[in-house]
Amino acid sequence: MSYIQDVKSTVAARNAGQPEFLQAVNEVLDTIRPVIESDPAYERNAILERITEPDRQIIFRVPWTDDSGKMRVNRGFRVQFNNAIGPYKGGLRLHPSVNLSIIKFLGFEQIFKNSLTGLPIGGGKGGSDFDPKGKSDREIRAFCQSFMTELARHIGADTDVPAGDIGVGGREIGFMYGQYKRIKNLYEGVLTGKGIAYGGSLARTEATGYGLVYIVENMLNAHGKSFKGKTAVISGSGNVAIYACQKAQALGAKVVALSDSNGWIYDKNGIDLDVVRQIKEVERGRIKEYADRVKSAEYHDSGKVWQVKCDIALPCATQNEISGDDAALLIKNGVFAVGEGANMPSTPEAIEAFQKAGVLFMPAKAANAGGVSVSALEMSQNSLRLGWTFEEVDERLKGIMKGIFDKTSEAAQKYATPTDYVSGANIAGFVKVAEAMIAQGV
Repeated sequence: MSYIQDVKSTVAARNAGQPEFLQAVNEVLDTIRPVIESDPAYERNAILERITEPDRQIIFRVPWTDDSGKMRVNRGFRVQFNNAIGPYKGGLRLHPSVNLSIIKFLGFEQIFKNSLTGLPIGGGKGGSDFDPKGKSDREIRAFCQSFMTELARHIGADTDVPAGDIGVGGREIGFMYGQYKRIKNLYEGVLTGKGIAYGGSLARTEATGYGLVYIVENMLNAHGKSFKGKTAVISGSGNVAIYACQKAQALGAKVVALSDSNGWIYDKNGIDLDVVRQIKEVERGRIKEYADRVKSAEYHDSGKVWQVKCDIALPCATQNEISGDDAALLIKNGVFAVGEGANMPSTPEAIEAFQKAGVLFMPAKAANAGGVSVSALEMSQNSLRLGWTFEEVDERLKGIMKGIFDKTSEAAQKYATPTDYVSGANIAGFVKVAEAMIAQGV
């Protein structure tokens, strides 16, 4: 049995019942095989065994009181996966689907994503199965304060710096930061995604969506294409989707579809982003309300946005949202580029189909890295006790995303094929972390 296969078997046995985590591990290990087999130092130093096992997994109870006075209990998680190149860094997700497998898959992916940015940040992730939808501000505050009361003992500006993710925006970060300050009596950059008034970074809200479009534009340009004049479909209608839509439109694309967990909209005239932002960011409503306000739009409560004919697909909702069948339909309808704005939104079958059909495919580790990049820039600004302008941060983000594309492309050409950006991203991210682990010993 080969070293990689032996590790995969061990990880599968040790983490039975964690399909998302095992999917992420298998995808990485399968693609980095050329590097592992080229240097026995990786096996000698047990790098694969160490990198697939978190430094620590923290699970805790989160009790809070709802508006009726009833005590509720949720489960909180923080997985600190690898800090070989910097403090643990990764978001907090609040969603009913959250479990240990999902948090571990996200934390594992974060190791390589953060490495690709070129910034000194390690990999981690956290969250809770708490559902913020339909909760009052007081209930959100009660949960966030209880969650941070436990989490505070495990994090710090030079230890572990969480950020937002699904269900965690500026409101939630504010409540958590206030509680951390109260407990620790420290004013430090322990969370990113903070409000501008208390240490946040300009362009952080836009960063993941903008970064996605920047790296896809780099990929398109490398093949003589661009967003200009193309039709794009985006899943989701949250932070990532909204700003990916905004930047794609700015580069000349016509975005015709968005979605949420209840259904999706199609607007043949192109999405009116002002209406979407009013519904989602101000009113915290559902995407179906768009069709009530825009006459050219259709709302569908069944099927997926991937049935809409497009040139470019940008999945920005959640993991495994593009199946093999969805990929086949996209390919049939002429898609030529896919960029993953969410974490692992394409199943292995979908990725295989895209690559086999010659579709330009940029994986989440590279394409989704804009958010954590600007989070790291927020950490830098906090340490320096200053703030950069929107334009300064945006220009740095563009440079980081170009650097990620260049590293991904170079590794793909060296170890796989010129357009195998999945292998390229995994290899480029892995090598840097592995070298640091070897240099630092066990």
